[in-house]
Amino acid sequence: MAGTLAAVHWLDWGLWSQRQLASRLDASVAITGGLLPYRGGAAYIGWGLKKSGLRALALSKRFDGHCWLLEDGFLRSLEGSTSPSYSLVVDDVGIYYDASRSSRLERLAAISLDDAQQDRALRLLQAWRYHRLSKYNGGPDPIPNALPKPYVLVVDQTAGDAAIAAGGASATSFQQMLGDALAANPDCRVVVRVHPEVVQGRKHGHYDLASLRANPRIVVVADGSHPALWIKHAHAVYTVTSQIGFEALLWSKSVHVYGMPFYAGWGLTQDLLPAPSRRKHIPLEQLAYACLIRYARYFNPETGLGCEIETLMEWMGLQRKQRQRFPARLLAYGFSRWKQPFVRDFLAGSKTVFTQTLPPAGPSDYSIVTWGHKHSAELENAGFREHVLRIEDGFLRSVGLGADLIRPLSWVIDPEGIYYDARSRSRLERILAQEPFTDALRERAALLRQLIVEAGVTKYNLQHPEQWQRPSGKNQVVLVIGQVESDAAIRYGANTVRRNLDLLKSVRQARPNAWLLYKPHPDVRAGLRKQGEGESDALRWCDEIIGDYSFESLLPHVDEVHVLTSLAGFEALLRHVPVVTWGQPFYAGWGLTEDHEMTPQVQARRTRRISLDDLVAATLILYPTYVSRVTRSFCSPERAVQELLAWRSERKPSPLRRIVARLTRKP
Repeated sequence: MAGTLAAVHWLDWGLWSQRQLASRLDASVAITGGLLPYRGGAAYIGWGLKKSGLRALALSKRFDGHCWLLEDGFLRSLEGSTSPSYSLVVDDVGIYYDASRSSRLERLAAISLDDAQQDRALRLLQAWRYHRLSKYNGGPDPIPNALPKPYVLVVDQTAGDAAIAAGGASATSFQQMLGDALAANPDCRVVVRVHPEVVQGRKHGHYDLASLRANPRIVVVADGSHPALWIKHAHAVYTVTSQIGFEALLWSKSVHVYGMPFYAGWGLTQDLLPAPSRRKHIPLEQLAYACLIRYARYFNPETGLGCEIETLMEWMGLQRKQRQRFPARLLAYGFSRWKQPFVRDFLAGSKTVFTQTLPPAGPSDYSIVTWGHKHSAELENAGFREHVLRIEDGFLRSVGLGADLIRPLSWVIDPEGIYYDARSRSRLERILAQEPFTDALRERAALLRQLIVEAGVTKYNLQHPEQWQRPSGKNQVVLVIGQVESDAAIRYGANTVRRNLDLLKSVRQARPNAWLLYKPHPDVRAGLRKQGEGESDALRWCDEIIGDYSFESLLPHVDEVHVLTSLAGFEALLRHVPVVTWGQPFYAGWGLTEDHEMTPQVQARRTRRISLDDLVAATLILYPTYVSRVTRSFCSPERAVQELLAWRSERKPSPLRRIVARLTRKP
């Protein structure tokens, strides 16, 4: 495109006030009054065929200048049109939905693909279908079993949509389309999809919904559900100029078109209107490549920087997958006010209602959400034994302690149990016992483990400059990890050894000649939790008590790590340090640790032998949920590690937070 300077009319403040506009255009942006030509051969910019776009067109004609018309790309955002957009098209010829004249998209679509581009287009089509994407991606999927069979899909649009008139159609086109769909498919139901903005009451559509519902052959979809599965299971798709027609092509559907949208006229659709002579028959891969790769620009939601469409598709697919996990309605019981915003973030996709009072148990369309086993007795007494989601801190949580009211980057949400409760199988244990770990997943786990180890990342990422020195002349140094004795991980994961002091005694008996280092739990050291029973006598059973040293910095200097159920054992395994367990943590019993206190029942459930990469894949990739502290959207574990590193380099928070945590913490 010509020029690196863009001029926008001063009346179009909604455009020039966008902070990211210049970087997304890769051009300087200036404001013009429109009375004189702007200097330096600037391109006048506006939004599509809206007022700003028409102004830009008029200025470019008046001053014989360039014009760039902007629009959202075909993979726009998570939510609707008022949410942040992650794609942009910049057209210096026309605009893609205006069939009355050429556009940059038309010219790009005419370019043949080489072998590499053809392969990329095929992978793109496969990924689009795999992630079940659309322009907007916030709606829930319909329940496949509830879809009528068979059916054709008729797509409504909002009244006054500029793409209708620009595509040579009108309001009467929608009536003709519906009539043809009914007549041509006598053995099918006709599903009419209402536009999401009509569902929200923000705009009007082209049909009277009451009249549609009076027809027994018509099914009205006005629930805001995502279109992908409706497209996938449709016998055919009918559209005027909606982008859903293009998406239906990506699903290899028969598409009947009653206007002349950007995807019609190429020999891929059944068109009512004659195609412009500019458009010739081309393969679907060539059209998809032009629309999704050559024409549109994409921006990484996590960094704001430009990216390839595959990056955005992967991110959008993750959001879609995570938002479909749980029922539409959730009742969150017993959560403190400071945790409630986090609960909403981690359960995005469901409507979460908070309560401090349990409703009567019985058949319902919602699940109960609670924190671990904190309220298990109350739930059981009230009759809630099923449909309970238990939340706990994840294994790469934050920079700082959870007891300090620090925002979490990861939680685990378990519908089967909870990972530290060895009495019954949790979702994590089921993954470890049954997941068919693929080579690709193992490779990803190995790279993630390498990233974590090299970056020195742990659960809380507490940093202390002091370095512990291994005593000279000691043949074996054993690190013993203390825990908060009232913690649920001991109550539900320990066997006969349940006190830190008893752990020390057991280790001393097992390793009588070793140098025993005892590291109390950070919450105990910080004064946020009580010391264990008899823990003040720890020096009678160990050689040294260490406090303000990071756990990760100690591992190169020790020969073994002994734990009850602490996550520290897992973190030691990541660094290839031998681990001995005296309880029943989730990572014990799989052939990676030396285990002393496992019950026969737990041993019977954990008979599979797994690799360290399998353990990492289950524990850090498949089981937890990660939410970015930057976007407050779901993210990958790899992104979570990057954010932890950036967070760790920031200035430490005020001590006031710890004071508030001490004062407000419930016993």
